[in-house]
Amino acid sequence: MTDGGSPPRPVSSPPEEEEFVQLSRRPGDSTVARADLQRDETVRRWGLVTPSATRIGRADSPDGDLNENVRRLHEERHPAMEGYSERAHRLEKLRLTHALCSNLGLTPWQRDRAIGTMVDLDLTAFGSQRAIPKVALVVIRHVVDREREHHLGLHDEEWIAEQPPDRLADLYEQFHSITDDDQFTALCEQYDLDVTNLNRLRRTLINQLDEQDLHDAVYGRNPYRDPSLPDLGVGSSA
Repeated sequence: MTDGGSPPRPVSSPPEEEEFVQLSRRPGDSTVARADLQRDETVRRWGLVTPSATRIGRADSPDGDLNENVRRLHEERHPAMEGYSERAHRLEKLRLTHALCSNLGLTPWQRDRAIGTMVDLDLTAFGSQRAIPKVALVVIRHVVDREREHHLGLHDEEWIAEQPPDRLADLYEQFHSITDDDQFTALCEQYDLDVTNLNRLRRTLINQLDEQDLHDAVYGRNPYRDPSLPDLGVGSSA
């Protein structure tokens, strides 16, 4: 006891440090929350679904007019919509052509040749037959048959003129067009393409390839050589 007669007060201990909460390491704790995932998927679903989906808003009456902001969206004058229809059309050509190539079992090179041609091809020259699947089948037929003709040498008219008839008959017997493939024939029937239409549209395609310089088009490959690269014919000086 102290001189004052009162017992000494106990010295209080320092406040305990807050416990450090460790991050949970249980399976699934680091995944995206369900609400965030649903919101992300909803945003990604925005885009063209049907032609009517491109129209936003309606006039209040048949004699009425649309709001100026809505009209700007329709006419792609809004910065967020500028060029959207052209980009969507290009992606649709790529997607449908890739699907048809996969269905027909084309090689990667044939697929890239067909897609590279379709992506930059102006379809208006095909008139009423300019539907993407129809033109894509014509492009696929041209790409595959042309490759097989090159393999046999049937593309070289001067060389063909020098060959004897028996040799030519043997070469043409070895050539098999993709039009002889059952799957290709089924797809042509599905999209109302007969042999006459295929041949006529192929002539239109060849004219467009000449006009648009797409004979060497390959998707994902640049046909122009980088001038900064060294010449392949120059050997090492070491």
